[in-house]
Amino acid sequence: MKTNQGIDPQTWIPSHQFGFRKGHSTIHQCHRLTDIILKAFEDRKYCRAVFLGVSQAFDKVWHPGLLLKIQQTLPQQYFTLLQSYLQHRYVEVSYNNATTPPVLMRSVVPQGSILGPFLYTLYTADIPLTTKTILSMYADDTAIMTTHSNPTIASTNLQAHLRKIEQWTRKWRLKINETKSAHITFTLRKGTCPPLYINQSTIPQTDTVKYLGLHFDKRLTWREHVTKTRKHLDLKTRELIWLIGKHSPLSLTNKLLIYKKVLKPIWTYGLAQWG
Repeated sequence: MKTNQGIDPQTWIPSHQFGFRKGHSTIHQCHRLTDIILKAFEDRKYCRAVFLGVSQAFDKVWHPGLLLKIQQTLPQQYFTLLQSYLQHRYVEVSYNNATTPPVLMRSVVPQGSILGPFLYTLYTADIPLTTKTILSMYADDTAIMTTHSNPTIASTNLQAHLRKIEQWTRKWRLKINETKSAHITFTLRKGTCPPLYINQSTIPQTDTVKYLGLHFDKRLTWREHVTKTRKHLDLKTRELIWLIGKHSPLSLTNKLLIYKKVLKPIWTYGLAQWG
C-alpha cells in the first residue's frame, strides 16, 4: 500500500468505491453497471456478475489491521488521533439489574458516526483487482463483473478474482456470506455458464438481483423492478390516503409536499436507468 500524504480525503478512496465520495451516489454506480451490461448486449457477449454479501461488515473490521492501513495511508497526525479513537473501547450488556463485565472490543468501527463509514472504506480500499474484471462497491455492497464472448472464459476470469478475494478476506478477517451472495449472467444469447464458488460453496445463481435499490434482470428488461416499485408505491399510497385523499382536511400545498417527499422518490429513484 502506497503512502499518501495528501490532505484531500477523496484521494484516499479508490475509484471503484462510490460510497462517501463527493459527486458520487448509488445511482452513479448503478448507471456504471447498466452501461457495462448494455455494452455486452451490443457486442453479443456474456456479462457475468457476482454480488457479494459481507457478514456484519462494519462489525468485523479488525482493529490491528485497520490501524496498520491507517498508518500506511494517512499522515502520521491522523494515525495518532484515530489510534486513540479506536483503542481501549469496551462493551457491556445490561439487563434488568444485571450487567456483564466489560469486554475489550478488538473489532468493529463505531457506527452512527461520520468516521465509521470512512474507516470501513479505508479498511477495504486494498481489495484485490484484476485486469479482466470490473469491481464496483458502494460501502459494503460489492459487485464484480466481467464480459466475454465465451461463457467459460468469462466464468474463469470471474472465478480467478473470487479466489483472490477469498485470500484477502481471510487475511483481514472479513467473511463473505455465501447464502446472501448471488451471481447472474446478463446476455441476449442462449446457453448456460459454469457455476461459481467462494469458500468452497456454490454461489446461488439467479435471474434477477437487487443492487443498491434497483432490480437487475438477466436481459435488463426492468420488469421485476417496475413490478416491485409499483407494489411499494401502492402500499405507501394506501398508508397515506387519510392524509392526501379527497376527504383529508390538509391543504393542497401540504398534500403536494407529502407527495414530493414520500411518494415521488419511490418511483423516480433510478428512473434514468429503467424509465
